Amino acid sequence: MNQDQEFFSMPRIGDAAPEFKAVTTQGDINFPADYKGDWVILFSHPADFTPVCTSEFMTFATMQDQFAEANCKLVGLSIDGLYSHIAWLRSIKEKIEYKGMKEVEVTFPLIEDISMNVAKKYGMIQPNEDTTKAVRAVFFIDPKGIIRAIIYYPLSLGRNFDELYRVIIALQAADEFGIATPADWQPGDDVIIGPAGSCGTAKDRMEDQELDCKEWYFCTKKLDKDLVLDTILKKK
Repeated sequence: MNQDQEFFSMPRIGDAAPEFKAVTTQGDINFPADYKGDWVILFSHPADFTPVCTSEFMTFATMQDQFAEANCKLVGLSIDGLYSHIAWLRSIKEKIEYKGMKEVEVTFPLIEDISMNVAKKYGMIQPNEDTTKAVRAVFFIDPKGIIRAIIYYPLSLGRNFDELYRVIIALQAADEFGIATPADWQPGDDVIIGPAGSCGTAKDRMEDQELDCKEWYFCTKKLDKDLVLDTILKKK
């Protein structure tokens, strides 16, 4: 890294979400205190009035109720001013149609971050990608204000929103049922039971009729889709 470049750190999984106060399109917020008790997706986008970001905001806004049913609130950020945000969101509602979505109104908060203070706290500025725009960062923050997952995308790559929703459901399922989720897991798929911590436990697991053990360290069990979704969606 060039010695003249400023190093921007980023919080890690398991860290408390960095605190900040900010002006947004929905009024002032005190983060994460205002969201205590809720899951939150805090995400950044490079700039207002850009096409990839527009497609993402329309998708997020269209899925907002779906995320809300899963106890998750949305908070966006870019290094733009409040009036730019307002003008862009009005333009989206009045002029943009994409994949059948039109007249889309964005009602979740979009943070003004001209100073880059919030973006820097969350490591959203990646100098080798761009020094004046935030990359497409996604932070999944639990009801206690702890960062539980992080996904980063470059400026050119739009996010997979089915995956963002899957992560929110999977994290809550892991907490609720004390399990882990295998590759490509969706509600209704078998779940993973943590590896045995002793020879005796390993033997018992291999003999447990409710588990499907391929080997002592690889055991799965069924977890009903309706049970998963009912448990999570009814908590809102």
